[in-house]
Amino acid sequence: MSGSASLHAALREEGGALAEAAEPYVSPPQDEPGPPQLAAAGPRAAGRASEYELLLEMILEGSHLHYGPQRVVRTDDQDLALLLGDQLYALGLVRLAALGDLEAVDELADVISLVAQAHAASDLELADAVWDAGAAAIGWGASRDHAVAKELARSGDAGAAEALRAAGARVRGG
Repeated sequence: MSGSASLHAALREEGGALAEAAEPYVSPPQDEPGPPQLAAAGPRAAGRASEYELLLEMILEGSHLHYGPQRVVRTDDQDLALLLGDQLYALGLVRLAALGDLEAVDELADVISLVAQAHAASDLELADAVWDAGAAAIGWGASRDHAVAKELARSGDAGAAEALRAAGARVRGG
């Protein structure tokens, strides 16, 4: 099942406002691989790839509700979008905690805060780089380069996005 199909199924199962706000599922011609698929492809997710992909789809969808563009869960009410986004963050993090992967919990906390910082600065390139590097760190493990790149992002360094992308590529062997 694709990442978006799994997310739709989980939202229907969850019920409530998330299920009500989810767009009807339409199979895309081909899901574009994104951070959830990247993390799930790494050796740290081996044997639990579908679980990692779904929980990251939830957290990524929460981010899209906070900052846009909305993808699966849609609402014109900005306050409701924030609440639903927070609920998706929580659902994804609960699933991750149940896997016992505290390293990934820590990484996602950094992803969430750095993405918020990037959006506050209207730096969409940095936000995308944070997601990509965070997914690589979750799937393959973090590196010293990754930690340095996150510090560059925290300090507002102009080279942070490039450093994050390079660190993510190195841990994936690219």
